[in-house]
Amino acid sequence: MLPDLYAARLDPQTAFRDAAERLLTRARTLFDLLGVEALDRDEITALPGAEHLALLDALRTHGTGPDWDTVVVDAPPVPGLLAALALPEQLDRYLARLLPEQRQAARALRPVLAAFAGVPMPADWLFEARAWAAAELAAIRVVTDAPGTTVRLVVDAAAGPQAAAALRTARAGLALHGRRVESLIVNRLLPDGADPFLAALHKEQQRQLAALRLEWDVPVTELPHLGREPEGLADGARPTGFESQLPAPEPVGAAAKGAASTAADWPVQDLLGTPEGVLVWRIPLPGADRSDLDLVRRGDELALGVGPYRRTVALPSALRRCTVAGAALRDGVLAVRFAPDPQLWPR
Repeated sequence: MLPDLYAARLDPQTAFRDAAERLLTRARTLFDLLGVEALDRDEITALPGAEHLALLDALRTHGTGPDWDTVVVDAPPVPGLLAALALPEQLDRYLARLLPEQRQAARALRPVLAAFAGVPMPADWLFEARAWAAAELAAIRVVTDAPGTTVRLVVDAAAGPQAAAALRTARAGLALHGRRVESLIVNRLLPDGADPFLAALHKEQQRQLAALRLEWDVPVTELPHLGREPEGLADGARPTGFESQLPAPEPVGAAAKGAASTAADWPVQDLLGTPEGVLVWRIPLPGADRSDLDLVRRGDELALGVGPYRRTVALPSALRRCTVAGAALRDGVLAVRFAPDPQLWPR
């Protein structure tokens, strides 16, 4: 490799075994209570989705240490990438539902509650497992949600007009999960030539390229078609998939400041003093199409969908005392209107 440039290939099988071994070690107390013999490492085989765990484990391992200035990941296409990046947030939400903070706070009162109120409380090992899982997820999100973590999208110019529609949906899915697109790389552009067939394809690709430059507010890089598959550094290591770039890691406390956008970062506009009398939650979704949107409120959460992409987010505290009064998509921003609930809103 070039000086100070190193490459590694992910091994989902090994990564899954490592993760499973750590989990089984933490659950050994439970196995002992149930009289169950834990699996040996050699018995563990990767399950579907192991590649997601391998990607997250590699990001945590290489993205938080002092050894690397920049980490570039040749990631899977956007659906697979977002499925992996969404895992920590999803699992964190599941843990919060299964063992909420108020039950953890009542841990010291467990003997009292059990004796006088008859309230069952989890055993100590469950609290410890919850804390361990939360720390593992937090370590991953320090990298994935860091302010400098960005996504570079690669589109194949030879894919034709349908690639632009897929790219637009991918952009909306990334925005839904708070992932910032740094740049767009258009690969396999054909040269102009005397041959009428190639000249027509070249003209169509240039038309699509001009449309992308108008639509996207990020740098667009052009890469020519080699007429064959790229081979190593001699061909400039031309990318063929999606990339995620991680700059030098910041301290854990600092990384959370400019993290990937969350529900708390989406602005809530106060129109209570106007004739509309509502609060408007503005969610940036560039590239989204109205027909692909799905929105359902469940308690204090909002389930959002853009095409094949889904995300469930907690409502800001003010909106939890409101009812959904409507929604509209305009100029790449989803505006969800909330009307105060008279039974919950302070007079």
